[in-house]
This record gives sequence, structure tokens and C-alpha cells, in this order.
Amino acid sequence: MRIFAVLGFLMAFSLGPAMPALAQIKVLTSFTVFADMARNVAGEHAEVVSITKEGAEIHMFRPTPGDIKRGLGADVALWNGLGLETWFERYMENLGDVKAHVLSEGIEPILIAEGNYQGRANPHAWMSPGNANIYIDNIVRALSETDPDNADAYAANGEAYKAEIAATFAPIRASIEALPEEKRWLVSSEAAFSYLARDFGLKEASIWAINADSQGSPQQVRRIIDLINENEIPVIFSESTVSPEPAEQVARETGIAYGGVLYVDSLSTPDGPVPTYIDLLKVTSQTIVTGLTAKP
Repeated sequence: MRIFAVLGFLMAFSLGPAMPALAQIKVLTSFTVFADMARNVAGEHAEVVSITKEGAEIHMFRPTPGDIKRGLGADVALWNGLGLETWFERYMENLGDVKAHVLSEGIEPILIAEGNYQGRANPHAWMSPGNANIYIDNIVRALSETDPDNADAYAANGEAYKAEIAATFAPIRASIEALPEEKRWLVSSEAAFSYLARDFGLKEASIWAINADSQGSPQQVRRIIDLINENEIPVIFSESTVSPEPAEQVARETGIAYGGVLYVDSLSTPDGPVPTYIDLLKVTSQTIVTGLTAKP
């Protein structure tokens, strides 16, 4: 027994003192898209938690006690602003003194042209590879203010992430620019793709403006049917967090193709089609290109 005790002492001595666990800040985000962006910037230096889960509809989200519990202990919070998360500020009242950063700061908003939200900023500004740089810079700034010891790492990660996004979307942009100008239409259920359409030189139309608005009324459907017929638009899409039925109805009544699902407000689970922000933008963009270039 004495031999084993001596061996145990020697092994402990040779291994040295136990290394302390890596100190991490806790970053809270309003939804999954920002959680993934923040993880790319933070690397190993932060635990990132999303208030909403994968696949959630975020406009009219109602936090549960479990959602509030998930945010406890946060060092910093990140949200979009622009009128998107109408529930967020009340949610934050439950967490005490946690500084929240608006990630859309510095974005030039596109104004909604019609409906109950006419004249307000379209909040879906992250749906733009160009705007992604602003979002990433704001995340870098927020994390660096919270954890200045790792500011250099956040800055380096942010620049690498921006380069990856730019490289991913250069060929997609080129494929859209190769289309005849009169064919560059993006028609969907919700006007959630105004910033993506602007980046890629597409004209945008939708059945309704914002998911929190009335959705798929007879007047809305009639208006978009007339637009499609007048401009010979070949395809219509819907979003992953809403019913595809209004878009499918329009496709049936006009004889055009239903192009499938586009992703905007929420990532999928890791085994789903859009587990990351880059996947969300890439799958959405490629689905649009496929729909616009398909032969009738």
C-alpha cells in the first residue's frame, strides 16, 4: 500500500498543479442567427446562448420562464433592434444590469413601402452579405468592451469571418448578375429579403410586409397575382417560419413555380439544412438562383 501511495504522489508531482478552466464570458443573443455569428467572433473565449431556439418565429416570440432562466448570468446581450424583437427589452428586465448592444447600429435601413408598417425600417438587415460586416464589427466591439483582455482575438476572428463570407457569396452574386435584368425578381411571402435583393440587384415583392402583420389576405394575394402576371415573374418562395400555403396558392392561380423555402429568422438544428449563418444565406441565395434559372 505504501508503494502505491508513493507512486500516486510522484505522478501528481510530475503532472504539476491542475490547470484552471478557461475563463469565459457569457454572451446572450436574441435569436440563433446572432448566436452563430457571435460564436465565430468569440471562439473559445465565450459561452454563447440564444434566447430563442432553432426554427422559432422571432417577431412575436413570448419568452417562457425557461427562456429567462437560460439568460441568467449573462455578461452581455446582443439584439437586432429596428423594431424586430418587440419582446426583448421586457425580457432583459428579468436579468438585471446586463448591457445590451444593438447589432444593427450603423446600418442604412430600407423602409417598408406598404402595409401597416409602411415607412418603418425593414428589420431583416442581416440578410445581406454586405451588412454582415457591420454586424460582425458590432459584435467584435461588444465583446471587446465586455472582455478587453481578449479584444485582439475577437478582432482577428471577426476579420477572418468577414473574409469567409465574402468568398462564399462572390460566385452566387455573379450567377444572379448573369440573369437578364427583367428576370431578376424575388417574390416571397414576407418582405424579409429587401437587403439581400438590394445586394444582388433583384427587384423584390411580397404578399405581406412583416410576419407580425396580416398574412395572406385576399387583397394581398390578388395584388401579388396581378404583379406576377404583369411582369411574367416565373417563381414565388415562402419562408421557413411561416405557412407556405399563401405562396402555393399564388403559384397555382398564376401557373408559376413554387420555388420552395427560404431561410431568414432562424437557423436549423445542427443536422438541418441551415445550421449556421453562412448556410442560411447560402441556401437561401442558391434557392433563389435555382428558381430564377429553372426552365419552364
